Amino acid sequence: MMPEPVSETKPIVWTIASSDSGGGAGIQADLHTFNALGCHGCSVIAAVTAQNSTEVVGYETISPALFITQLNCLIQDMPPAAVKIGLIPDAELLTQLANWLAQHKAQHQFVVIADPVLSSSTGYNFVRQSTLQIWRQQLLPLVDLLTPNIPELALLSNLPHQNNDAQAQQLLQLGCQAILVKGGHLDASDNNTADSVTDVLITADNRFRLKQPRLDVTHNHGTGCVLSSAITAACAHGYALADSAIIGRAYLQQALSFSYATGKGAGSLQHHGWPVSPDFFPQLQHNDAAIDYNLCFAGITAPIGFYPVIDSVQWLKRLLPLEPDVIQLRIKQGTAEDIEQQISEAVLLSRDYKLRLFINDHWQLAIKYGAYGVHLGQEDLTTADLAAIASAGLRLGISTHSYTELLRARQIRPSYIALGHIFATQTKQMPSQPQGIARLKRYAALCSDVATVAIGGINAERIDAVLACGVSGVAVVSAITAQQQPEQAFSQLKQRVEQHYAHQV
Repeated sequence: MMPEPVSETKPIVWTIASSDSGGGAGIQADLHTFNALGCHGCSVIAAVTAQNSTEVVGYETISPALFITQLNCLIQDMPPAAVKIGLIPDAELLTQLANWLAQHKAQHQFVVIADPVLSSSTGYNFVRQSTLQIWRQQLLPLVDLLTPNIPELALLSNLPHQNNDAQAQQLLQLGCQAILVKGGHLDASDNNTADSVTDVLITADNRFRLKQPRLDVTHNHGTGCVLSSAITAACAHGYALADSAIIGRAYLQQALSFSYATGKGAGSLQHHGWPVSPDFFPQLQHNDAAIDYNLCFAGITAPIGFYPVIDSVQWLKRLLPLEPDVIQLRIKQGTAEDIEQQISEAVLLSRDYKLRLFINDHWQLAIKYGAYGVHLGQEDLTTADLAAIASAGLRLGISTHSYTELLRARQIRPSYIALGHIFATQTKQMPSQPQGIARLKRYAALCSDVATVAIGGINAERIDAVLACGVSGVAVVSAITAQQQPEQAFSQLKQRVEQHYAHQV
């Protein structure tokens, strides 16, 4: 995948942590990560360590005056979109930071991701009871996401004999907004094994696991720093917290896969760009007991191409003479009898014209009348009978609006995945912000092994940029139905899409 062009501005991200003279962790690893993920990294140094790949020899903290001067200097000119907090081994500096965040966070609206580094991977202990108390009483209420490993979770919660979930709930009660419990340490209660690692994201009203193969690599210095800084960078790009955790975990898996030796001990992670390969992304384990992830849906042999979405059989009759290949019928209004009559008639017409007709939502009627496929939104996945759809031989399309929804859809293994909404649209009320071209390109790359359809606000002026993102098809609504000459608009767009895919062969 070619590097994305550099824009005039990058999100500004801060790391408030300590220097690693060996370059594999701390401030140095954070800045590498920020740069690889398209952010401009700034640093506020709390301490300078003397360390290499085998040991931490010692450290000295920055003076309180210089520490606060760094913070104030940066906020005046380069306020952050997101802040990562790493190793701060001094109680006075922690107190200063907590007071400073309380004064500035609300005003500047930045996200705070904290990695509570309490010991080094080489065994150096930074734990002090005084710093633990400051974390619990002053810092946690200002943290949007905490990324402790299992020993750190036990120390911070002060519940060493409780399970991980109870410990995380204690930190939530202390004011932290979300916890990502890192699964690098074996703990069978969180589904970790010798072959896999499971991180658990816990909020007040949600809980899901991110499971990945455990990589047996020697060079793994700085994994905690890289994970938390990758999450911070994703937050700075405007991704939601759950999506940012997914991106961070994929970035870490990618960096570990290409890690390299730097000395006699554990080497460093390799910082590539944005993760796009499915091999690096975690398996999302959600509370979807109603969903069977072992079903097999019929595939789509011919490319999807141009994909109009219409809301009535009347529109279908207008477009059929123009020889559409794929259409989605999305009927949202009318009595049950009227909807059934339209779907019945539409399916019969689709057979006469050899049209691949998808029925939105009404999966029972799609099965009853033998439609080509069904399209479902995320909210329908736990209520629709997916097994019945698969058994009837119908194709399944699923809407997605985020990495979280995309991973969920991929695990169901549908016939295609819709990626949207790409631009602002007036055709329906959307709960999410427009994804834009950059995100579409990343989503499409992640779905290189499944058919994809871009949808949302796509018109004649935008369609070429959308097609260039690598999707299998483009869905439009108002680009046809809101035009003064819908048939002409249909023909022109269909021709442009067909020409694009013809050149890809």
